[in-house]
Amino acid sequence: MPDNPFDLNGRVIVLTGGNGQLGRSFTSRLLSAGAKVAVIDVATDQIVPHAQLRIHRASVIDRAGLEAALVTISEEWGAPEGLINAAALDSPPHAPAGENGPFENYPEESFDRVMAVNVKGSFICCQVFGAAMAAAGGGSIVNIASIYGMVSPDQGLYAYRRARGEEFYKPVSYSVSKSAIYNLTRYLATYWGEAKVRVNTVTFAGVQADQDGEFLERYRAKVPLGRMAQAEECATAVQFLLSAGASYVTGANLVVDGGFTAW
Repeated sequence: MPDNPFDLNGRVIVLTGGNGQLGRSFTSRLLSAGAKVAVIDVATDQIVPHAQLRIHRASVIDRAGLEAALVTISEEWGAPEGLINAAALDSPPHAPAGENGPFENYPEESFDRVMAVNVKGSFICCQVFGAAMAAAGGGSIVNIASIYGMVSPDQGLYAYRRARGEEFYKPVSYSVSKSAIYNLTRYLATYWGEAKVRVNTVTFAGVQADQDGEFLERYRAKVPLGRMAQAEECATAVQFLLSAGASYVTGANLVVDGGFTAW
């Protein structure tokens, strides 16, 4: 065990969804820990350049694009030693009415789109980059889940919107997609155990951003710690699972939710 078990110095980490709020925080934390970070995303406009950062524009459901990124990464830095599956779709609070309407009317095409990115995208990335890690002798995969994959969304959190005339419900597809991540993790942890590829899930609660004030008040009341997460708090959990400090952790689910799912 190294003196600093959480150090990632020189480690090659692939991060999908690096242009998002959490993705940018993950990137910053990994670079601070000394990692070489290869970001894969369809958008790159908010990513700050860095000497140990490479950006690959590709969709997580584009196998050819991912395989091309793997070749480029391997030629420059060697085989990846970590993968963070952070790319995901959800229906944001200000999405079109159909996206956040009643379950009975939720569009099939919306369900298919979310499942494709959140589940199939993680699956393909594990095939492409996880296989490279297994062939190279080991690595760590961190799959990003959500409390809404563990428990059902409390539709009462959004009752204030319905009270003012909006037909708003947290949609089904995000929850279904994130619950699938747990068994993808467990399957691969057992499948690649002998290859020394650790595979874990980290489950996050809501992250502070620009949420509606009334929603924040209701949400905080459901959290024992009384607040939403900061993106940096999520990033440190991911760093732990990638590091030597978690060398005997695989097939696990690290819950970082301020106690949301404790009651």
